[in-house]
Amino acid sequence: MKKIALINHGCAKNLVDSELMLGLLAEKGYEITLDENDADAVIVNTCSFIHDAEKESVQSILQLVESGKKVIVTGCLPQKHKDELKKAIPEVCALVGTTDFKDIVPIVENVLNKQNNEYISKISEKPEYIYPETIHRQQITMGSSSYIKIADGCNYHCGYCIIPQLRGAYHSRTIENIVEEAKELVQKGVTEIDLIAQDTTSYGIDLYGKPSLAKLLEELNKIEGLGWIRIMYAYPSQMNDELIEAIAKLDKVAKYIDIPLQHYSKKILEAMRRPVSDYKELIQKLRDKIPGVAIRTAFIVGYPGETDADFEELYDFVKFARFDRMGVFEYSREKNTTSYSMENQVPKKLKHKRYKELMSLQQQISYEINQTYIGKTIPCMVESFTDDGVIIMRSEHDAPEIDGLVYAKSEKPVVPGDIEQVLIDNADEYDLFGTIV
Repeated sequence: MKKIALINHGCAKNLVDSELMLGLLAEKGYEITLDENDADAVIVNTCSFIHDAEKESVQSILQLVESGKKVIVTGCLPQKHKDELKKAIPEVCALVGTTDFKDIVPIVENVLNKQNNEYISKISEKPEYIYPETIHRQQITMGSSSYIKIADGCNYHCGYCIIPQLRGAYHSRTIENIVEEAKELVQKGVTEIDLIAQDTTSYGIDLYGKPSLAKLLEELNKIEGLGWIRIMYAYPSQMNDELIEAIAKLDKVAKYIDIPLQHYSKKILEAMRRPVSDYKELIQKLRDKIPGVAIRTAFIVGYPGETDADFEELYDFVKFARFDRMGVFEYSREKNTTSYSMENQVPKKLKHKRYKELMSLQQQISYEINQTYIGKTIPCMVESFTDDGVIIMRSEHDAPEIDGLVYAKSEKPVVPGDIEQVLIDNADEYDLFGTIV
């Protein structure tokens, strides 16, 4: 039996595509291994969102070809760079685009059986992502939480982003198919599902003629044995009253919203082709309507044309909003985006200075917010255990892999996926410490 390994780069949306590919291969009798040294061929599912992500993907590919492996490169990098990639690394056996991974089985068969060095290229000129509903994902990381991709593609054209060119227009999955997948995951032992898309709040517009995330949440909320439902990648202008009300009233929906705002200065938001509105009002509304909500956001500093005054506006907004969780990215100049050719590119040093200033402010805010948990008892989910018996957990206000953790002690035995009450007795900038009660 032939063994196939897979290395995944990039976001959670990429991870789902990787698991769909492995599902197809497992169905055809291939053995899946996470040890590339032990594999007959290795698939590298790549990210091409920013230059650093590309570099990481390329390093992976180079290491594998140097060790003599048969390498199949899939995802955003071949979609974006097609011919250049083949010229740069001729040893690659096959290139597969973002929406062509459903053909992975014949491609792998060709790669394993061919005798010559002819390479295979399967890259749609105009990508159109339609979720392959008949495939059962072969999960690489099976824990207490799992991602569900509810849509892919994007209809927005933000000035810094190449995703619409790599993934095509927005396509939602049906409510029935998503609920079915969620039920299967719960039967496998998953306690939390994290809903992902390029933009979750546009869910259903293409299928049902209007944003339908609230309706989807209602249906998912009915699933027995499911603990938490978490919304990632929300878009600010689509946070309508119906959705806010659903998050507030549905007991299984985590009181947590990941809503990347990208900036606060009206001038920069316009240059970014992002919605311009008073985000202070939006943040206040979310907090008023959803008691106890934790808000995560992300900002880009150093966008072309960002002046000291623009950055000050953003800094003051962060000070005002006191986000529970926040990421900051230095603007990355990417070809084929409108911002690439804009004037007044911000020097690298200044971008980094602004990044450090904003992160330093957020670190202080995060520390102060975490201190307010001390003395409180909060529900947390068991993730894993350290070698010396400390239980690693996550609160409702922490998304997997990106937010903080809760380190707890317990007198009673617990298993991953359990949701337990934890009395918090200590906190630092990002993590909480306590005892299961």
